Amino acid sequence: MTGSQHRILIAKPGLDGHDRGAKIIARALRDAGFEVIYSGLRQTPEQIVAAAIQEDVRAVGLSILSGAHNVLLPEITDLLAKNEASEILVFAGGIIPEQDIQPLQESGIDKIFLPGTVTGDVVAYLHERLSAAAGGDTAGSRHRE
Repeated sequence: MTGSQHRILIAKPGLDGHDRGAKIIARALRDAGFEVIYSGLRQTPEQIVAAAIQEDVRAVGLSILSGAHNVLLPEITDLLAKNEASEILVFAGGIIPEQDIQPLQESGIDKIFLPGTVTGDVVAYLHERLSAAAGGDTAGSRHRE
């Protein structure tokens, strides 16, 4: 299965103004064949969820360096669930202390990538997770009233 069958939203929640890592991941995913939408800086959880639903993405990648990960990331997964979009895979990257990883995963963040992660690892993770999750469902097959 090629990446081009999957749309990915890369977003920067909160007031964090550093987007180099997000842009590097977005470019690596694009180069691997994924269709990537980059939301830009300083997005609210509501804006991120609205974009994910509107763009009919299969996954949302969140880049966060601000230290607000324990508030913003669970809020995004909660909003996805409230909007009947919990099938969207959510992954994150950034400066996240080791002790915060498990609670974030319990809140619905599927995978957390820490500084120094090789871009190929993110690409491989998405190929594996989205192919396994597909189970006949392809991007664009969700119907909303």
